[in-house]
Amino acid sequence: MGRISFSCLFPAPWHFSLSSQVLPRLLTPSLRQLLFIGLVLCLIGLLYLLLVTGKGHASWIREENHFHRHLARVTDVDATDTSNPDLNYGLVVDCGSSGSRVFVYCWPRHNGNPHELLDIRQMRDQHRKPVVMKIKPGISELAKSPGKASDYIYPLLSFAAQHIPKNKHQETPLYILCTAGMRILPESQQQALLEDLRTDIPVNFNFLFSDSHVEVISGKQEGVYAWIGINFVLGRFNHVHKDDGEAVVEVNVPGSDQKEAQVRKRTAGVLDMGGVSTQIAYEVPKTVSFASPQQEEVAKNLLAEFNLGCDAHRTDHVYRVYVSTFLGFGGNAARQRYEESVIRNTATRNKLLDQHTGETAESPLLDPCLPEDLQDEIGPSTEKLYLRGTGDFEQCRQILQPFLNRTNETLTSLSGIYQPAIDYSNSQFYGFSEFYYCTEDVLRMGGDYNASKYAKAAKSYCSTQWKSLRERFDSGLYASHADLHRLKYQCFKSAWMYEVLHSGFSFPANYKSLKTALLVYDKEVQWTLGAILYRTRFLPLRDIQQESLKGLHSHWRHSFSFVNNHYLFLACFFIVVLSIMLYLLRLRRIHRRTAQHCTPSSVPWMEEGLGSPTIPINL
Repeated sequence: MGRISFSCLFPAPWHFSLSSQVLPRLLTPSLRQLLFIGLVLCLIGLLYLLLVTGKGHASWIREENHFHRHLARVTDVDATDTSNPDLNYGLVVDCGSSGSRVFVYCWPRHNGNPHELLDIRQMRDQHRKPVVMKIKPGISELAKSPGKASDYIYPLLSFAAQHIPKNKHQETPLYILCTAGMRILPESQQQALLEDLRTDIPVNFNFLFSDSHVEVISGKQEGVYAWIGINFVLGRFNHVHKDDGEAVVEVNVPGSDQKEAQVRKRTAGVLDMGGVSTQIAYEVPKTVSFASPQQEEVAKNLLAEFNLGCDAHRTDHVYRVYVSTFLGFGGNAARQRYEESVIRNTATRNKLLDQHTGETAESPLLDPCLPEDLQDEIGPSTEKLYLRGTGDFEQCRQILQPFLNRTNETLTSLSGIYQPAIDYSNSQFYGFSEFYYCTEDVLRMGGDYNASKYAKAAKSYCSTQWKSLRERFDSGLYASHADLHRLKYQCFKSAWMYEVLHSGFSFPANYKSLKTALLVYDKEVQWTLGAILYRTRFLPLRDIQQESLKGLHSHWRHSFSFVNNHYLFLACFFIVVLSIMLYLLRLRRIHRRTAQHCTPSSVPWMEEGLGSPTIPINL
């Protein structure tokens, strides 16, 4: 049987090739024009795609910049832009012993970074004044008529509602937090007042409010909130940038599985001495040890461990803070305790020795804690005692030491209360209220505290005759808010503050990192700021989730549509062109191989389209 060979006539594609002489002949004028036009169109298309890609990328950048402008920080001094739809609001009512105040706070949408906290600031009105309102007396005065509690609080909430856009009311959290005035009431009276608020407020206002949003907070909570507020204003919770030269501290994060200490910004401790109580709060970065099981049990009530961050699984903002409040250790309360002791001891001594010291102005009792020659009267009319100051600062300090109620136990402070060790070499404290008034109002030494200079100035003041001090006061040499009460008891309070700080809290005399202040960055920092920071800590989760979805959509819409789509098209185009070129080169090599097995006449037949030649048949 004969066999017909078609390999030279119809080679398979992978066998077909064109020689350098055949290719120009295959590229007819029409085909050459088409290829030329194709190349020109390809170049034009490439330029167009590059321009579109650039514009798309620029548009993306512009939209991103616009977005970040919306997330700009809320300034501290500018009036709040209530027309900004991305601005959120929150309310905290501080129900204190002498009155109640409502604070209105605002913040932009969270930026989506779980390492950062909400940027909360006090809202400011059109005159750039903080939106705050206060009423008197304290809510505790309504203990016997709890049904009036909601009427009492109504003016505060009505005031706040006028400053917040109405369409934002429903998503604005409201917290009503009661402090010392309510804490001293019986539990039944507390609950009656709170229940009236829980029942009536949702009827009159559309704020985000639930039963848990109104409560009587403990002194420990109040101290933690104050610590949070001050450190937030100081920027100590910003752990993202650690190369800004600020002091850092190694922290064993509570509840963390990490064995190595975490390094983050050093927080500031707080010292606050009011008229009635004194408080101290500071972070305890290292794991603490206890001298006894009893001390450990006490410490549980003084150490607060909490997470300020929105994600419970992250430890960036987990803190262990020691907070202790000492009732009766405020400036005025200490003076009252001192006077009661003087009256009691003098009466006993006069009775035993049959004396009449202090019973008349002609035979006054000498008091080293009053300025020299100052005459004063203390006690009720039946036990009135006449005093004359000797202005001896050092003697006054010695007399006041027993009032600290110190013990010999380790890691204790005032009244023998547990106090974890402070790393004085790497710490910073801010002193408020009497810590500032004692240093600034009369002595004009507010700011960086220096124990030796302070003691010297206090000693000089105490030893100055009262007549001279009055002349200075009348001449306006002291702070504008210093009054005669401050002048009379400056010597006593100076000595009391010094003893509380150095003998009570055991701060070394050469400690250089205490700043006494009335304001932080020129503004009053209330514990209410810390309260809303802590209580809204989970709100960023909503914004982070929204930003994640928006960011994902934006990424694919801008980055893929304007950039990746075009680059993908260009890549496919060049792959096709490259494939054609490789195909033609492959054809050339195949043609060289097949040309050795085919007759020369077969090629012209194919090229010229001539009639079919005689096909050889092998029999």
